[in-house]
Amino acid sequence: IVQHRPAITDERELGALMRSIDEYDGWPTLRAALLLLALTMTRPGDVRHMKRSEIIFPQATWRIPAERMKMRRPHDVPLSTQALSILRDIWDLSDGYELVLPSIRSSVKPLSENAMNSALRRMGYTKDEATAHGFRSSASTILNERGFEPDVIEAALAHQDDDDVRAAYNRAKYWPQRVKLMQSWADLLDDFRKESTASRVA
Repeated sequence: IVQHRPAITDERELGALMRSIDEYDGWPTLRAALLLLALTMTRPGDVRHMKRSEIIFPQATWRIPAERMKMRRPHDVPLSTQALSILRDIWDLSDGYELVLPSIRSSVKPLSENAMNSALRRMGYTKDEATAHGFRSSASTILNERGFEPDVIEAALAHQDDDDVRAAYNRAKYWPQRVKLMQSWADLLDDFRKESTASRVA
């Protein structure tokens, strides 16, 4: 069953949402989690359970192990310069612990998906307008509309091929394109922020 989750697919509206997250004055790891969710095109559960040991700064890669992935296959995520900057900003907050984005109440428990959605509600978005899970659909829709390579977008979303050999091959094959795609997406989000600011001032 395909669940259709609310997602913002208008570029200017997405820019306004990104700006709302930038300006969010709540818990810093919660703000970082929402930004990383938008930038990495991963699932809320992947971001919430992100471990310090999975982030490889020299290779700008986040290595999600198979047991945490929906398809039970490891998934490497290229990290844009924007994503790396967010991670560096909050890195010291989880020093000495396993999770990068611990819960507000406990350093050993992950943030809850409810905390992410509650933050979106506090920014004024209803559950029919924006959810933590919706960022993936926003990215997929906008990148496809802009003419990016569909197979590369699918690989970035970890929508795996049923054939194990082909899936492994595709993961390696598309790596350079995925690195470029993730940086392009991060840059587009910055552009959308600027466009939404311009329209607010106009």
